Amino acid sequence: MANTLKVLGISGSLRKGSYNTAALRAAQDNAPDDMSFEFADLSQIPLYDHDQREKNVPAAVTQLVEQVKAADALLFATPEYNYSMPGVLKNAIDWVSREQPQPFAGKPAAIMSASTSILGGPRAQYDLRRSMVFLDMHCVNKPEVMIASAHERFDAEGRLTDEATREFITKLVTALSDWTRKLQAGEKR
Repeated sequence: MANTLKVLGISGSLRKGSYNTAALRAAQDNAPDDMSFEFADLSQIPLYDHDQREKNVPAAVTQLVEQVKAADALLFATPEYNYSMPGVLKNAIDWVSREQPQPFAGKPAAIMSASTSILGGPRAQYDLRRSMVFLDMHCVNKPEVMIASAHERFDAEGRLTDEATREFITKLVTALSDWTRKLQAGEKR
């Protein structure tokens, strides 16, 4: 069997009962055997401040930078706030992107979103993809996983109960595994 791929799950939601964090756990539960997961904690990352960065990078930022560097691939799960990705996610990306060499460059990545709306977060995904392009991440194009009416797809404990959603998430993490292996082997699309 091939080496285990280390995937860093990054949720753009800090809410205790976050559907996006629950979606990351569902991805972990339904991932290929060649993947292991670690999860980022964005809750202690302060607002980006270049002056603070010049003096002393906060420990929570340093930890996230190290997690991104150590990961073979990244899996983002983002809610949609006001037609875009949440500030906490953008802020974390801004902090990490200032590290040199830039840790996101060349990383395989995938996006999913969960929302209580009927759309499932497409605009948040679009904005996150734009940032990923600028940061030279290599995002899986398909399948697109937008979990609409998320409150109907997870139970009170945050367990995924919807089989169609489970199939989409499984396809996404499988595509991320395949894409990561291709990039590691130097193959093109």
